[in-house]
Amino acid sequence: MDLGLNQTQVLIRDTARNFARERIAPGARERDREERFPADLLREMAGLGLMGVNVPHAFGGAEAGAVAYALAMMEVAAACASTAVATAVTNMCAELICAFGTEEQRRTHVTRLVSGEAVAGAFALSEPQCGSDPAGLTTTAVKRGKSWVLNGTKQWITSGAHAGVMVVWARTGEAGSRGLSAFIVEGGAKGLTVGKPEDKLGLRGSNTVSLVFEGCTLPASALLGQEGEGFRLAMMALDGGRIGIASQACGVARAALESSVRYVRERRAFGQTLSEFQALRFMLANMRTELSAAESLTLRAAWLKQQQRSFTQEASMAKLFASEMSNRACDRAVQLHGGYGYLDEFPVERYLRDARVQTIYEGTSEIQRVVIARELLRGAT
Repeated sequence: MDLGLNQTQVLIRDTARNFARERIAPGARERDREERFPADLLREMAGLGLMGVNVPHAFGGAEAGAVAYALAMMEVAAACASTAVATAVTNMCAELICAFGTEEQRRTHVTRLVSGEAVAGAFALSEPQCGSDPAGLTTTAVKRGKSWVLNGTKQWITSGAHAGVMVVWARTGEAGSRGLSAFIVEGGAKGLTVGKPEDKLGLRGSNTVSLVFEGCTLPASALLGQEGEGFRLAMMALDGGRIGIASQACGVARAALESSVRYVRERRAFGQTLSEFQALRFMLANMRTELSAAESLTLRAAWLKQQQRSFTQEASMAKLFASEMSNRACDRAVQLHGGYGYLDEFPVERYLRDARVQTIYEGTSEIQRVVIARELLRGAT
């Protein structure tokens, strides 16, 4: 694996870094407190190519590859995890439609996602009774003439109230994973009701809602890929999505580390700065070492994806390690800040709240261990 960055990757990373520091970071605290969705920022990011980093030029994307995408996500997440998750899901939906959509679907929907016209994308797989087990979903899509009619409820849908383009999974056949299909649904579709925003612990600037489909009629052209191959599409999308969450985790952990370094250099106790206490130095050393390991795992998975090689196990390892590392790093950051770390005035309490969900969504840590073990026992190395 070549870890040297090319000119395009450096350009994307630096573009994301500059925008994140100048435009995203200054309002992160207010977005969190006010639960304000960053629609304006997402449109601006679209103009910079950050809503379709790995999408071909032909459909409006930057075509910079999976490594550039991971680097960009780290920068955005370091400034605001809520903005990062909306960005990640939009990129994921655009890539999925590019990979499996018809030419018409790509021209119609991918261009809207990456240009900012659709504001955001939504990935509607989970349901109230099934999160980690998508084969158990009960939303149905029934063929009526040349149309599909959707009925059912989706849960925990990121950007669901704002997304102009959604990829929705429904059962079109037998029970289990073989009877699932994926559909492209436009925001505001007749028969679609958006639930109230969830009152979450973290990522409060990211919109999370339920979606209720009641006789939602879609044209035949809404089917993404082939009927019955929805489970395969979901698993492939989640592999890539896990790189996004690992990148997000690295970004949040880096922000927590940087805040901690600044604080211990300035704060004094017992006649010296906190940075002079060995116990606290060791905490910082552990944070830096684990962050570096997580970044390497994440970029390795992204590189394998970019090389069009199998990366399922690597994506799960990156997501597992990075998300758990991020939780440890943010917890240590609060501890290093002492009583101040528990106050809204300092950003580390937000980092800790934002990090907590990283071990849950896009597959829990337990699911990642299942995937890693399964790939290992199949002979993957």
